[in-house]
Amino acid sequence: MVEIKTQGELDVMREAGRVVARTLRAVKEASAIGVSLRELDEVAAQVIAENGAKPSFLHYQPRSAPTPFPAVICASVNDAVVHGIPSDYRLRDGDLVSIDGGAYIDGWHGDAAISFVVGAADPADLELIATTERALQAGIDALVVGNRLGDVGHAVAGVGRPAGYGLLDDHGGHGIGRAMHEDPSVPNEARPGRGLKLKAGMAFAIEPMFIRGGSDGYRHAADGWTLHTLDGSRAAHVEHTVAVTENGPWVLTVE
Repeated sequence: MVEIKTQGELDVMREAGRVVARTLRAVKEASAIGVSLRELDEVAAQVIAENGAKPSFLHYQPRSAPTPFPAVICASVNDAVVHGIPSDYRLRDGDLVSIDGGAYIDGWHGDAAISFVVGAADPADLELIATTERALQAGIDALVVGNRLGDVGHAVAGVGRPAGYGLLDDHGGHGIGRAMHEDPSVPNEARPGRGLKLKAGMAFAIEPMFIRGGSDGYRHAADGWTLHTLDGSRAAHVEHTVAVTENGPWVLTVE
């Protein structure tokens, strides 16, 4: 069942989304050569608490996970695509970093992700990130009343595939609201005109995950959470929480 949110409920999600946006900005600003991923997690925890919210990720355990997630953010570096656990790893010059964060207020969640390079950037990494961001915008633009979820996946893949990038197998966006992950799943590749018909009041997290080497495959790290590219190539991940409204898509995870 896909819940239709009231305007008041979406307003609370918007407040949670602002907290997520502030958190991601603070983490990016704190990211520098020599800073550990664990230190970035501490920055995120502080921002969320200072803004009167609670972290969505901490202790989260879906059925597929072997253990509860032990941190506030996911911090994935280079060939880690998503779900990286913040560790004592210290950022190095040229690292491609993806940060995924969530927060909730009064039981309503926001979820977003950014990717960026620390220090001197490989132009190919910058193009990968820029293309992933364009795909996110294409997916957002497809979230209009009367469209179908397949139109969203078609829009995302329509940016990534022609660029030669892989799309992470079996992973995409999701519904969001009272829980961080709700039905339905939102594939990053789909046939247009298929799937759930979009109605005002629905909310989704749209999240392209592109792989520079062109392969869609991945492997699980020993921690049971982190997903790495099969070919060792770098990946980018970006995400916004978006509400479907009569006036078009409403991005909730911006400041």
